Amino acid sequence: MSEKPTTPSPAETTRRSFVKTAGAAAAASAAIGFPSVTFGAPNDKKLKIGVVGTGGRGGGAMLNALAADDNVELFAMGDLYRVEAEKKLEMVRKSPIAKDKLAEGLDGRIFDGIDSYKKVIDSGVDVILLTTPPGFRPTHFKAAVDAGIHAFVEKPCATDIAGVKDFLETAKLAESKGISVLCGFCYRYSEQGRALFERLHDGAIGDIVSVHSIYNAGPVKAMPEASSRPDGMSDTEWQISNWYNFPWLSGDGIVEQGCHNVDRVAWAFKDADPIAAFGTGGRTRPNNDGAIYDHFSITYEYANNAHAHVEWRQYLDSYNFTGDTYYGTKGIAKFGTSSAEILGENAWNWRKPRTPKSMYDLEHEEFFAAIRSGNRKDDAAWIGHSTTVAILGRTACYSGKRITWEDMWKAEQKLVPDVIDMNGKMPIAPLRIPGVPETQDTTFPEDNQNKA
Repeated sequence: MSEKPTTPSPAETTRRSFVKTAGAAAAASAAIGFPSVTFGAPNDKKLKIGVVGTGGRGGGAMLNALAADDNVELFAMGDLYRVEAEKKLEMVRKSPIAKDKLAEGLDGRIFDGIDSYKKVIDSGVDVILLTTPPGFRPTHFKAAVDAGIHAFVEKPCATDIAGVKDFLETAKLAESKGISVLCGFCYRYSEQGRALFERLHDGAIGDIVSVHSIYNAGPVKAMPEASSRPDGMSDTEWQISNWYNFPWLSGDGIVEQGCHNVDRVAWAFKDADPIAAFGTGGRTRPNNDGAIYDHFSITYEYANNAHAHVEWRQYLDSYNFTGDTYYGTKGIAKFGTSSAEILGENAWNWRKPRTPKSMYDLEHEEFFAAIRSGNRKDDAAWIGHSTTVAILGRTACYSGKRITWEDMWKAEQKLVPDVIDMNGKMPIAPLRIPGVPETQDTTFPEDNQNKA
């Protein structure tokens, strides 16, 4: 892949501002002492782990974290519903790896409700796993960092641009406090991914000119009929209970799930900003009151006339496939969920190790090793950037516009309410229709100029 030009492009200038947002405050705060598990010094204390959000990823992350270090314990759990947390605790109790790493009195530190994250944080944990629906991520991350707690941040870090900016502001504080931040974009920890992308960055296929990335899967958490809503359940609780179907909570499928593909595209281009994005999307099958698409097709424009095409969809009873093809001036590279190869003059094929390591285990092992060593781990700028790239693609499809990176970063886009009232009314936003302003959720700089 070609190196960046000597003279920075507008996209590079924005990128520098983006990275600066994530990490420029450390020098100003270096003289201030903050409480932390480690602050530049190794330690061997028993680390107390808390989890907020005990769904599928929460359960998996608990097992990964408990297996990653010999001297840890599951200390506190939080979820909207206590019964869900208790189910996951039973799962952990049955795990040969995790069952002996449960803290004394854990049953008394299972918290429920929309504010359960505060109780987990206040319980005295050293490390927190943030695995709720992503709309809550910026708020929970800030609370954890304010308390001096190392954080595993599941992808994506937000569902809107306002949330990404909040997340990155908190990341500056995490840096100044010496807090480690682990990103949930797990493919960058995969053995085949690391082996392949190292070769791509070393020029094994020359300059990348095109990428085709596919995520074909079945539906996730389809929206139930309105008639199934329990009597007395508020609008807010109904949406949170079916969070995947509402963009303010999930970010839609391209941001919540297809973001893995978007992140690999960003990885291939060394996390350079795309110039712009455009695309199409929509819904082929009704989803009751759900307001998300079931397919996206996005084209990202990069420097030197390179393009990346990301396709994502969730269809019933259809062909499923996940993988990428990278076309370069000297060859072609292919990435699969358990494979990697290069075709061309530098042909190569990844061989699975005799004892392969799960990317989920690897990321947590490196996270806890960083905490132990005092050498801070920081994935914050990277998760913020890849989340923004995914939001850019989603917004381009929602609006039907070609959107530049600069305009996306300057846009007014806030999907998550400032106050979430569990007993309040919350109208369901309409499915976004390109060219229909009243369905849109984003105001761009040129829109403001047109109103002036």
